[in-house]
Amino acid sequence: MTGLSVLHAAQPTEAGVATYVVGVAADQLARGWRVAVACPPGGQLAAALAARGIPRLHWPATRAPSLGTVPETRQLRQLISTVWPDVVHLHSAKAGLAGRLAVRGRRPTVFQPHGWSWLAARGVTARGALAWERLAARWTDLLVCVGEGEAAHARHRGVGNRHLVIRNGVDLAAFKPCDAQARVAARQRLGVDRDAPLAVCLGRVTRQKGQDLLLAAWPQVRSRCPAAQLCIVGDGEALPRLRARALPGVHFLAPVTDPRPWYAAADVVVLPSRWEGLSLTLLEALASGCCVVVADIPGLAEAVSTGVGVRVPAGDANALASAVARRLAEPQLRAAEGHAAAQAACAFDVRRTHDQLAAVTAELPTRSRAFSSLDADCCF
Repeated sequence: MTGLSVLHAAQPTEAGVATYVVGVAADQLARGWRVAVACPPGGQLAAALAARGIPRLHWPATRAPSLGTVPETRQLRQLISTVWPDVVHLHSAKAGLAGRLAVRGRRPTVFQPHGWSWLAARGVTARGALAWERLAARWTDLLVCVGEGEAAHARHRGVGNRHLVIRNGVDLAAFKPCDAQARVAARQRLGVDRDAPLAVCLGRVTRQKGQDLLLAAWPQVRSRCPAAQLCIVGDGEALPRLRARALPGVHFLAPVTDPRPWYAAADVVVLPSRWEGLSLTLLEALASGCCVVVADIPGLAEAVSTGVGVRVPAGDANALASAVARRLAEPQLRAAEGHAAAQAACAFDVRRTHDQLAAVTAELPTRSRAFSSLDADCCF
């Protein structure tokens, strides 16, 4: 459909979700659609939108629900009333909360959780998040899950009945295996010893991503491979606590906008996450021909079959240490799994992701209801 207008909304976000939103918005603009992204200023998402020339609307949202959610919802409602898009596309839990409260089904609405909010919480907060998602499903025309595991969580917990899996994808032209010369150059650029056995963990440093589990396993890795080095690349609320542990051979590096040098430098890429939607970091690592060690959870396991990498029981430090140490010590195993990884990544071409999302977005009913403005009872 030429001329379709879409307003994307996202809370403060970095890394994978930011990459996803920018990629989708750029693709839809290239299709001749009218597209804008409502998000806060600053951070990776706003910078990437500016770099790509994608229109951004000022929405000063915070990441977590708070008393500020009420004015944030009002502000988003005003943006939607002004733009009056054919489709509102909400990314992640906070935008999903504010956006669906603002619209309440009065405009075709797509919601993508990019990882369910109740998995990130505990106790009463988790129960409240789940109850909200069940309620908000009635105001969601299309619930898009980025992987089969994310959809299975929704079905199991009774969240909505219109789930569509459109798997995350990777730019296969940008992420591809490198040769030995490129590996040496990447290590030199990053300041990594040319011959050091190197494990890399990229992503936000949070409980979700499980870097604490990797640090728990690291002494065992070093006992089997004394020269091993671990680079944790990213930032997040858990960083000060983990950095304070100061384990031998562990280095904490700032987040990067282009992770490809790290994939080129790594002997092993480790993803010990506690939960995921479908990790873009994993897909990038696979496409780059990296040997990967991942937690056996939905969102990682569905992309790592036997021979592509190794899955270890989530939270099992002994199994994680054994898998990482073995691959650091066995270059032939790394090479075989890396080759299989690059082949497996072909099933996750981002062009397919964009085509599928564009097709279902264009089909959303835009004339099935008489919309002229948001109803007066939708105010806060």
